[in-house]
Parts: sequence; C-alpha cells; structure tokens
Amino acid sequence: MRDAGLPSADVDEQLLLDLTSFQRDLLFVVAGRGAASGQELKAELEEATGETVLPGQLYPNLDELQRNGLVRKEVRDGRTNDYSATERGRGVLSALVRWQCERVDPALAEADWPASDGPTSDRPN
Repeated sequence: MRDAGLPSADVDEQLLLDLTSFQRDLLFVVAGRGAASGQELKAELEEATGETVLPGQLYPNLDELQRNGLVRKEVRDGRTNDYSATERGRGVLSALVRWQCERVDPALAEADWPASDGPTSDRPN
C-alpha cells in the first residue's frame, strides 16, 4: 500500500516502502555505528528493542539490505564481516526521518539537514 507524501526526489520510494520495520531499525543501527560486525549490530538491536534477535533473522536481513545497495559488507577477518551504511542507505534514512518529522512538525522537515560524513553528523542544524 502506497502512502502518499513519502519523498521520492533522490530516493527509491518503492524501496523505502518495501523495507520491513526490522530492516529499518537495522539500517538505523548500521548507520549509527559505522563499520560493525553482525554480532555488534545484534547486541545493539537487542539492547534497543529488548527483544532477542536470532542469527536467522539478522543475517538474511543484512544480506537483503546489501542487495538493495543500502549496506556495504566487507571482510574483517576469516570469520567476521563488517557492515556499514552506504550513501544510498543514508539517503533512505534521511528521507524517512524527514517524512516522519513533517508529520510531527512541518518546520522540522524544513531544517537544514547536512549531508552525512559519519554516524554522528546526521543531526539538523
């Protein structure tokens, strides 16, 4: 079901609509951490949500986010991969946050949102 009003200028609107709530939460955690292992992401998600995240839930969703170009996966060592948000992933999150802010207070959607260079620079001025 399409929700009118979602931003589509620089973001694949259908992709934004197709993300599950778990995938959105996971993408926010990945973007906020910088490069992190699946286990590090799992621990942060569990702490934030109070729910157990099973490997069978985490890794297929990370793979899906990677296939959609939202997450980058790089080998850390022989057993561990690091995951980080791509520019496209950050763009999807920015579009989602702007849309949400607009629903709360239209002035928030008009805030000067700088391009992100890292996990802590995604705050409006």
